[in-house]
Amino acid sequence: MKLRNNAAFVRFWLASTVSDFGTYITTIALSVLVLVTMDGTALDTGMVNAARWAPYLLFGLVAGVWVDGFPRRRVLVAGDLGRGLVLAAICVLGATGVLSLPVLLLGMFVFGTLALMSDAAYQSFVPQLVPRPMLTRANARLQQSDTVAQTSGSALAGGLVALVGAPFALLLDAISYFFSGLVLAGMKQPPQDRAPSRGGRAIRKSVAEGLRWVYGHAQLGPLAWSTHLWFIGSAMMGAVVPALILNELRLGALGLGLVMGCAGVGAVIGTTASTRLGGIWGTGRAMVASRLVQPLAVAMLALSPLLAAAAVANGPVPASVAEWQAPLWAAFFLAAAGQFLFGLTLGVEGPLEMGYRQAVTPDRLIARMSATLRSVNRGMIVLGAPLGGLIAATAGAAAALWIAAAIMLAAGLVLFLSPFRAARVEDQQLSEVEAAAR
Repeated sequence: MKLRNNAAFVRFWLASTVSDFGTYITTIALSVLVLVTMDGTALDTGMVNAARWAPYLLFGLVAGVWVDGFPRRRVLVAGDLGRGLVLAAICVLGATGVLSLPVLLLGMFVFGTLALMSDAAYQSFVPQLVPRPMLTRANARLQQSDTVAQTSGSALAGGLVALVGAPFALLLDAISYFFSGLVLAGMKQPPQDRAPSRGGRAIRKSVAEGLRWVYGHAQLGPLAWSTHLWFIGSAMMGAVVPALILNELRLGALGLGLVMGCAGVGAVIGTTASTRLGGIWGTGRAMVASRLVQPLAVAMLALSPLLAAAAVANGPVPASVAEWQAPLWAAFFLAAAGQFLFGLTLGVEGPLEMGYRQAVTPDRLIARMSATLRSVNRGMIVLGAPLGGLIAATAGAAAALWIAAAIMLAAGLVLFLSPFRAARVEDQQLSEVEAAAR
């Protein structure tokens, strides 16, 4: 069966794709809103990122258990509509000039709480739509849409923010969430998407079962520890790159959108090749190779201010791309190349990781497995984002990026030295077929 013949998956794919486009517009718009409109610093950006992901740290371990008690589609619809309302409110407050950093932090905390519940339902909903042997392909299609959205959405966001301002750009993401929620609301509920009875089992016991599964598994355990470490470096990078582009390179909102969009271009290529590379090299080797290359991509970003130093020191802030001097163009291309390489490796590893995690985990534990990994990973963002912002504010964006690259290199080495290096999702699928035959 081909994925395009699966009507339920196609509808879900449409809703996810539209929402993804809005999400990348918000990523750019929030950075400009904090750093330019509100005259904030990299530390402020890190705090906003931390507030967005703090619910994952606080509530993440029980989110999977809670979602198990509701139909996934209902949770997804409520999460989309709720996030749309939050962004619309931030747009109104920002446009009227009454938005403050504490209010923005509160809004992003609410946004993150809704996202947490939606993510828990999202990752356990996909296996209900497609058979397990098709999970890697399904996740590849979803991530391809996400990366296309990252490419065009980021570039569109840069121009949109420059044209109408950051607050109104957020309204477009709000509309995308409303659209996604309505599409899912009109979707036929899968027969297996029912609220199961937990028979009075304590939440503590359910959470403990998810923890034991993830960290006790021979391959999932090392993957989890490596990814936790990786998220610290990635969060530092996410908080610092907007400040690097806007404040140090002074490339403006359009420059930020174009640089961020290059990651999407790389990710489109990576996701297209992901399944093939996983089949040739194996899931483990393909992911290890991706993670060992990522520090090089971050290093390219860290070097870009050196190329722009002369133009930034001697000239006025460029009003448009037409006023960029040769050193700024060189810095732009180096930063864009770094983002491209980073997106390429993420595109390769993303579908492989998600497909492997879903393939090796029993249906009854998928929501808890996802919640466990997601909550700790996002908890690392709560640590890494303010840390990156603090280092950038005191020692410069380049210093923060070099530290982020070192952390990502350590994460890649953890995976390289673990049993996960030999993991193959095909082995798991074959064992399931053999077990069914017996």
